[in-house]
Amino acid sequence: MTSTSFSAEVGAAFPDHTQLPDSDGTFVKNFQEHPQSILLTESIWATLQALHPEGDFCIGQDSGIYWRITDPPERGAEAPDWFYVPHVPATLDGQPRRSYVLWREHIAPLVLLEFVSGDGSEERDKTPWTGKFWVYEQVIRPAFYGIYEVKKASIELYHYVENQFQRVPAGDRGHYPIPQLGIELGIWHGTYQNMELPWLRWWDLNGNLLLMGEERANQETERANQETERANQEAQRADRLAAKLRELGIDPENP
Repeated sequence: MTSTSFSAEVGAAFPDHTQLPDSDGTFVKNFQEHPQSILLTESIWATLQALHPEGDFCIGQDSGIYWRITDPPERGAEAPDWFYVPHVPATLDGQPRRSYVLWREHIAPLVLLEFVSGDGSEERDKTPWTGKFWVYEQVIRPAFYGIYEVKKASIELYHYVENQFQRVPAGDRGHYPIPQLGIELGIWHGTYQNMELPWLRWWDLNGNLLLMGEERANQETERANQETERANQEAQRADRLAAKLRELGIDPENP
């Protein structure tokens, strides 16, 4: 499509998510990124459902946010590794979203996260109109922008305040609070999908890790096993006491 024809179509109507590319044709940088996104989404899902009982929110995972009209269109988009937008429908006209078109919905993400694969310069690039940091700070303006580096097991979290990003200090637990959600963001050292890494995860404000479904199921199984073990121990103690009573000539069934 030529620049002239694209501009003519734009003059008639702004394109929507069905008319814009849903990929820029690049590969995901490594095998950790998709599991990391799934881990973040699954563990925060119950929290978001409680905050949005009507289901009016969406989560993007390596999905495009269109912030300006360009030719080709994908040059006017950024594709964060993970982001959450409140107060918007999960689908549009009954269709899954192909991208998030900022000029149509006007609501900025509350949380936007980038997973660093290189040296982190791309995620911190403040070059006007092309740098990710500049675009996020000056145009998209998420309330919180996080830069996660798995190689360094580190997070930089920025809060959008008075037209600029301000660095958020870590709390006593080394986590970063997001008060609007009542949660904290931090690093969890553990194994997920056969990879032992410093993963990016959520905690509640009391320091309790937000669990995935499998973790909750394992926790319930462990709790049930502990209850069974306690019941068995109580039964064994009762049997030993009954045996002692019988040695003393006392019938425990008819004392």
